[in-house]
Amino acid sequence: MDKDSSAAAESALSCSRCGKPAYLQCPKCVELKLPREGAAFCTQDCFKASWSSHKSVHFKSKLANVQSEQTQDGWLYCLRKGQTRTSELPYFDWTGALRPYPISQQRLVPEGLEKPDWAVDGIPKIEPNSDLQNIVEIKTPEQIERMRETCRSYRAELAQALIEPKLGLGWAQLGCTIAREVLDAAARIIRPGITTDEIDEVVHQATIAAGGYPSPLNYHFFPKSCCTSVNEVICHGIPDARKLEDGDIVNVDVTVYYKGVHGDLNETFFVGEVDEASQQLVRCTYECLEKAISIVKPGVRFREVGEVINRHATMSGLSVVKSYCGHGIGELFHCAPNIPHYGSILAGNKAVGIMKAGQTFTIEPMINAGVWRDRLWPDGWTAVTADGKRSAQFEHTLLVTETGVEVLTARLPSSPKVFPWLNS
Repeated sequence: MDKDSSAAAESALSCSRCGKPAYLQCPKCVELKLPREGAAFCTQDCFKASWSSHKSVHFKSKLANVQSEQTQDGWLYCLRKGQTRTSELPYFDWTGALRPYPISQQRLVPEGLEKPDWAVDGIPKIEPNSDLQNIVEIKTPEQIERMRETCRSYRAELAQALIEPKLGLGWAQLGCTIAREVLDAAARIIRPGITTDEIDEVVHQATIAAGGYPSPLNYHFFPKSCCTSVNEVICHGIPDARKLEDGDIVNVDVTVYYKGVHGDLNETFFVGEVDEASQQLVRCTYECLEKAISIVKPGVRFREVGEVINRHATMSGLSVVKSYCGHGIGELFHCAPNIPHYGSILAGNKAVGIMKAGQTFTIEPMINAGVWRDRLWPDGWTAVTADGKRSAQFEHTLLVTETGVEVLTARLPSSPKVFPWLNS
């Protein structure tokens, strides 16, 4: 097409906002090779005024490309708590900007590895009917030692398994450790451009290399080896094909089953340069957990944990999620006691009982920038904030001792220095 005919064709385009003759093109639409109709604007002012709605065109285009490329390789959207897959993005009244992406096929676990009873068919058998759903177990010294090893301790032998070359990370440099270092391994690869599925691969490979089983895998049909919760996702986000973007926050929740016991922890990480409000949210959530841990000792009521967390969060103008709580842990993934993170009995915290030496449980506050209420995505797992604002979470597995508390999943000297307030 010659210059004159090209100019005539351009003048035939109408502004996507006001309908006037348009000569400017959205650069992102040009990059994505989208049709020029719908991407033309008469002035920069019209372009800027349309940006909040126009940018959804880019998202839909990327999603369509991901879907067309990956459906052929078994990448599909998750439905019904992991029991169903679909090639179409489910319909939902999304609360924020985040959308689910297709997920990869379930990762394989080697034969001969000790597994929990849901590993094959997705159905826990012992846990739901156990007496430990109502009685808080006092662990024996032998059980405590196994939990210490599962949660944090180094093993002498090194696994030589390597992550895919594109991730640039080999286990020889990390050593072979259990839950804490599995999470640390995930933290080391978090950056813009990494997918949450790649994080799940690191968690899966690190756990297997250590001789453990990733507890979430096939638990009530959960399809992945860890939970990755981005931005407005409160918890139980399913790792998928979405690439992390500069400014995101992402929580990675890891549980390892090893020598017959579980170790559970999570942290929320910054992706690239994060805005000040998100930094404050993540730091306050970290502080909520630390303040709660500081009161753990024999004789303390379980509901006092929620009172401490709620006080600190509300003083910072944040809210505490009420739908999910901390839990007992050991030979069972989830058992008594329940540890609500919100306020007093007047606010609905009806946790009963007091802490005793030998008990093990998690504290894992979920703190929202907006309202505390949540909604569930069509996948049946992903809990998101009702108003689309961001949420953060931190978690440790704790042992009540005779004199206080031992944080079984505490950070190691080798843990990556990713939280600025710990580096000062």
